[in-house]
Amino acid sequence: MPAEWERHERCWMAWPCRDDFWAENLVATQQNFARIANAISEFEPVMMLCPPHDYLNARNMCGEKVEVLPLELDDSWMRDIGPNFVVNEKGKLAASLFHFNSWGKKHVPWGKDAAVGHRIAEYLEIPTFTSTIYMEGGGINVDGEGSVLASLQNVLNDNRNPGLEKEEAEIILCDALGAEKILWVPGDPEDTETDGHIDGIACFLAPGKVLVEICPAKGTKRYDNMQMNLAALREQTDAAGRELDIVIIEEAYEANRRSEIFASSYINFYVANGGVVMPGFGIDRDQDARRLLTELFPDREIAQIDIADIALGGGGIHCITQQQPAV
Repeated sequence: MPAEWERHERCWMAWPCRDDFWAENLVATQQNFARIANAISEFEPVMMLCPPHDYLNARNMCGEKVEVLPLELDDSWMRDIGPNFVVNEKGKLAASLFHFNSWGKKHVPWGKDAAVGHRIAEYLEIPTFTSTIYMEGGGINVDGEGSVLASLQNVLNDNRNPGLEKEEAEIILCDALGAEKILWVPGDPEDTETDGHIDGIACFLAPGKVLVEICPAKGTKRYDNMQMNLAALREQTDAAGRELDIVIIEEAYEANRRSEIFASSYINFYVANGGVVMPGFGIDRDQDARRLLTELFPDREIAQIDIADIALGGGGIHCITQQQPAV
């Protein structure tokens, strides 16, 4: 699986449509999705999947650069329901698929979302490889050179893979992603929606270089939890045997948490062709996060978008996107 910073053919997204989940915030969330899709489309093509009954609504909200493709959905978290795109030594694209059970059977139904990876592969006319594991794309992050970041809380959770041992999980994930080594962190006990997805904790910036999110509120349980992830990564080397160069970013701790599962992560950004689309929360810390990403991605334009109407659903910009590598 190529790293996210490598060249993309397009970005895949899915239109929010689960009425009982988004409730009275559905229209605002759709508008938020459209703003993000339009921002990404300034850097690369965007394909927005949308239930046929809401096609005109999505088409009207999204800009001309966003292509809208009718497809039945349960909801909108493309990172978790879409394929992990992999490329072989001949430059051929394929879809590596996890089994999907709605983050441990949290939202019913999920059958349409579980089929999205296969439907995208059919649309692109590429082969598929289906793993034996129940997982989501937000649970892994790769460096493109054999290393994978993941959390024990997520992968070994009984609501996904009961009885799965760490060593067996490593074999399965490496096989699914063309990798050589899994770098584990404990997770995030307060993340009860995704059960510790790595894309709210840490991500590769380059081979051997990792951005890790921490809580700025010392003396809190959350501060301690995030420090455990940082400590775990400081004790590990990547697939090439390198000690990790770790960069720290503080989460949006002061954000107005509009739900119990509100996602306050700045690390949940999307790296596009020539740009980075990152979260904002309408707080002073937004500017600190933007300055840091500007330093970390000097050759990319930084676009920051307020995501409060998405974050209340437990995710961010990375959660609603999936890159298709250029081959």
